[in-house]
Amino acid sequence: MTVPIAIIGAGIAGLSAAQALQKEGLTVHLFDKGHGSGGRMASKRSEVGALDLGAQYFTARDRRFVEQIQQWQEKGWVAEWKPQLYNYRDGQLTPSPDEQVRWVGVPRMSAITRGLLKDVTVNFSCRITEVFRGKQYWHLQDTEGCSHGPFSRVIVAVPAPQATPLLAATPKLAAAAAGVQMEPTWAVALGFDTPLDTPMQGCFVQDCALDWLARNRSKPGREEHLDTWVLHATSAWSKQHIDLQKETVIEQLLGDFAELVGCAVPAPSFSLAHRWLYARPAGNHEWGVLADADQGLYACGDWCLSGRVEGAWLSGQEAARRLIEHLE
Repeated sequence: MTVPIAIIGAGIAGLSAAQALQKEGLTVHLFDKGHGSGGRMASKRSEVGALDLGAQYFTARDRRFVEQIQQWQEKGWVAEWKPQLYNYRDGQLTPSPDEQVRWVGVPRMSAITRGLLKDVTVNFSCRITEVFRGKQYWHLQDTEGCSHGPFSRVIVAVPAPQATPLLAATPKLAAAAAGVQMEPTWAVALGFDTPLDTPMQGCFVQDCALDWLARNRSKPGREEHLDTWVLHATSAWSKQHIDLQKETVIEQLLGDFAELVGCAVPAPSFSLAHRWLYARPAGNHEWGVLADADQGLYACGDWCLSGRVEGAWLSGQEAARRLIEHLE
């Protein structure tokens, strides 16, 4: 019998690793504390449709990721988003000259991770609290006190602060993860019955509590009966207001949005707020993956590379590559 490999975290990094390992004929078992896949690539279902509250879009610079996106495009999981972009600085709204190619999942961001989940064994709503080694194999303990295993190797694919305790069996990996700071982001979604009178579909914001805003329904494949917008606060503002009530967050960010959007903004008929505690790493690391190959413990994620969706995917590939290399 082959002993499977455990992957903790069903975001883009964990699923990227799972896909690469399965290609090599290895058996993988995923665990995720959420109800579904995606991590920060997840979309929140709401009464107005699916809203991308986390990653807003992604870009590709690395040839391997460019090729991967082409495959996803052929499967109908992604499409190019060509928004009318603006910059807001010093009270001025100006069209953005940015020509980058931007991709989104269709019909929602989580379409990608949902597609990658096919043929993967996964335990959802299962929060792993401990990764420990028996005589020969690894075992996982969850919050309910249940033990899972045996596993030949373990890949931890969650944000660095959550990965740190799970890497305790290898102190040098735990120490590296503990040194990574991740920054929070408050996200707010708004829906308006009458479309706002602006051509803007995305905006990079400077000198304000807001960092970014997007017309969610301008993305391909979105079918929403309201004019939906997603606002992201800056890391600094989010950190400062981390424990604010959701209603207050909505009120404050809606105020800033109304001020900069350049048209009349009625009271929204729909609103929600979501707090991402670990939205992005504070700095870039070039590890690719953290690995103790002899023990068979690995950690991957956007925080091991660039902090972008591409970084998360590449880090998962790298974890799988290092693991496979060690098998040979």
